[in-house]
Amino acid sequence: MDLLDVTIVNVAIPAIQGELGASYASIQWIAAAYALTFAVVLITGGRLGDIFGRRRLFLIGMTGFTVASLLCGISTGPGMLIGARAFQGFMAAIMVPQILAIVHVTFPPSERGKVFALYGGISGLAAISGPLVGGLLIKGDVFGWGWRPIFLVNIPVGILGIIATVVYVRESKAPHALKLDLVGVGLVTTGLLMLVYPLVQGRELGWPWWTYASMAASVPLFAVFVWYEGVKTRRDGSPLVELGLFRARSFSAGMLVLLLFQGCMAAFFLTWSLYQQLGLGWEPLHAGLAGVPFTIGVSVAAGASIQLLVPRLGRKVLSLGALVMASGMLAYAVVVDHYGTAISAWHMAVPLFVAGAGMGMLLPPLADTVLSGVAEKDAGSASGVLNAVNQLGNAVGIALIGVVFFGLMTAQAGAAASAAEPQLRRDLAAAGVPAPYQDQMVTGFRDCVRDRAEEEDPAIVPASCDDAPLRALPQPMQDQVRKAVQDAGREAGATDFARSFERTLYGVAGGMGLVFLLVLALPKRIEHHEGAHVG
Repeated sequence: MDLLDVTIVNVAIPAIQGELGASYASIQWIAAAYALTFAVVLITGGRLGDIFGRRRLFLIGMTGFTVASLLCGISTGPGMLIGARAFQGFMAAIMVPQILAIVHVTFPPSERGKVFALYGGISGLAAISGPLVGGLLIKGDVFGWGWRPIFLVNIPVGILGIIATVVYVRESKAPHALKLDLVGVGLVTTGLLMLVYPLVQGRELGWPWWTYASMAASVPLFAVFVWYEGVKTRRDGSPLVELGLFRARSFSAGMLVLLLFQGCMAAFFLTWSLYQQLGLGWEPLHAGLAGVPFTIGVSVAAGASIQLLVPRLGRKVLSLGALVMASGMLAYAVVVDHYGTAISAWHMAVPLFVAGAGMGMLLPPLADTVLSGVAEKDAGSASGVLNAVNQLGNAVGIALIGVVFFGLMTAQAGAAASAAEPQLRRDLAAAGVPAPYQDQMVTGFRDCVRDRAEEEDPAIVPASCDDAPLRALPQPMQDQVRKAVQDAGREAGATDFARSFERTLYGVAGGMGLVFLLVLALPKRIEHHEGAHVG
């Protein structure tokens, strides 16, 4: 539910804009409100499970998430939808940290790896299923409700989840009474807000000075938080985050691996979606189906990594997964370069399967490795930190790739326009446009392509794209010329997206190479803490 709701809303943006009259800024906040509240509450949500019971907090979060989904689905305006999404993210932050904590304290080490394999496979499936599920729901126009079923579908799923939790999940909490660290909650929530909000909204706001100041100011605030947690530990042994977690090499090094891995994945998924839907002009359902090989690769490799590879290779399976992912990304870049704008989903299938297999090898053992040395009393806190690092990696990856990718789009817009220019000139000549007008239109076309690439709001049509020159032509000629310019514009845009995406893939492959190096800092074998099982 959580991973689907991160991506599924992107598919519905045009429908939401059309029905609710939402501005571009409002649409950005429909996505950002969820990500922001989710990220800043995760650590607190994890510790609440340790104190008050993980099953209880999971049920509260699942119930709240289901209610929030209903509110999203019945929203009557952008403001209500943004508020419901913020509430949904808040309840997700209560629900999600309990999952790994419950797994960690419920299953013995001999069984835990199998559960993490399932967890990794489902995570990979959900992460890329949003566009496919969203595309199917919107295209099917269930009950004539348009975009609303993308949220309402959570209601039956949530009800089933609540029933299954009541029936099958046992309660667990820290064996010794803990107190809620309210000062720690205030410090870490403020620090995360100061760090994550600029990352989530910086590009849309044009990176004003205060975004950099806010991120810089979060660093000393986190230092104060660490100091206070040490004081709180000595005072009553009930810190929000047990700093001793970071003394375990599996946890501290694992956090760095996870941060970089999630940043790479966020960059890939964002640019992949933009490339397919805005660059190639594919419908969401088409784009979602193109991701099926990736899903298959994740699912197959997730089971194999835990059952077959980890017992034989130990930590090396993480290194192998990083290398396989990097290979898949490099192969994908070669395919994009070779086929250009004529690429099809079939051309992408093998590289995507390889990249998905790499993710399946890496993700489940990584989660098991990170939590292997965590004591039962700190399972919720550790899971909250793990998920918060996940979200921070997503935010950093999206912020950085947003700057890099759209910078590449702007830098290459001229070359993309030049690539489409010969066909445009042929079409203009075939339409009978006089040579002087051809030169004028080609110059205007170049300016339009460049200005569109620089525009942050894709709904805004730059002044250079005005079709005033067309009105000087005879009426019978205008439609033919307008079509020629539009075709050239689509070709230039697709070329620009393809070249920018190709370079992004090389960057993601390089990031996975760094993941390979960071994995070397992890313990060679997964050693589970003896007190991490409740029987």
